[in-house]
Amino acid sequence: MQKIPATVVTGFLGAGKTTLIRHMLDNANGRRIALIINEFGDLGVDGDILKGCGDETCSEDDIFELSNGCICCTVAEDFIPTMEALLARPDAPDHIVIETSGLALPQPLVRAFQWPQIATRVTVDGVVTVVDGKAVSEGRFAANLAAVDAQRRADDNLDHETPLSELFADQVNAADMIVVNKTDLLDEGEADALVARLSGEARAGVQVVRTAMGVLPIEVMLGQGAAAEANMDGRDELHHHHHDDDDHDDDHDHHHDHDHDDFETFVVERGEIADPATFAEQVAGVIRQHDILRLKGFAAVAGKPMRLTLQAVGPRVDTYYDQPFGTAPRATRLVVIGQAGLDHAAIAAALSA
Repeated sequence: MQKIPATVVTGFLGAGKTTLIRHMLDNANGRRIALIINEFGDLGVDGDILKGCGDETCSEDDIFELSNGCICCTVAEDFIPTMEALLARPDAPDHIVIETSGLALPQPLVRAFQWPQIATRVTVDGVVTVVDGKAVSEGRFAANLAAVDAQRRADDNLDHETPLSELFADQVNAADMIVVNKTDLLDEGEADALVARLSGEARAGVQVVRTAMGVLPIEVMLGQGAAAEANMDGRDELHHHHHDDDDHDDDHDHHHDHDHDDFETFVVERGEIADPATFAEQVAGVIRQHDILRLKGFAAVAGKPMRLTLQAVGPRVDTYYDQPFGTAPRATRLVVIGQAGLDHAAIAAALSA
């Protein structure tokens, strides 16, 4: 049985988590996404209340059906019962997205996926840490420090003395992808310096992407395949300062008229390849050299009737044979996704070499 992937979204109050998730739901393209958050009202979306799912922790008020087939569940009591109720539904989601509070550490939540009740059925696809680019570049970590402090004081489970810099370092440490939001408020040099700094602070292989208004293509945000719960090395908290309790994210970004100009997608086509292992190495090298976020597609391998499917998240490349070509032309077709400004000609030449 294939496990349902779950993405954990973390980041300080006001960094843009809610905006990122709202944009993802608006562009879900028919994917059934289950959302676990603390306060449904923050998302500003309407939905008809479903009939209760028969579990006290998941009452009628907690679950909504959205127009694009998204299920929403608030964390009413506890994470595990909420997950169990979600997994028991006949219309299982394609993907689960969990928004943590701005001050709850992602690590205990990721470890909770090791619990036997859910371990065989779900996996952490990736931890996405959203950063307020403007605030962090100015050394403040959050645009409204008073609001963050008020949030902390209101929560009895938090250690009120831990410096925000340590909490921020923990969020960076847990990340599989760091989203530097509000880069429209920075000049190019400031944005480049911040991305370079965060890349240096993050674990090896973690992708740092820049956005404005939380605009991130769904195929970049979801489908990281990190299996984080089975791969906790290097993700540990620097300090064990508080419980993994949830609190809501009240996020007001300045405007929303932004599109996908920050990202681009193009296709590279070539003829047959000789050897899958050598080609996978070639692809990984091109990805590293050009800072490509995602690469997916299929290849024709000389002498093989089956089509080779290829998927890469950063320099991690997976390949498998999926189906015979049959009457379809034996071609190799790769879709490249990255931040705007990719050198199409150089990438196409390198992938065709």
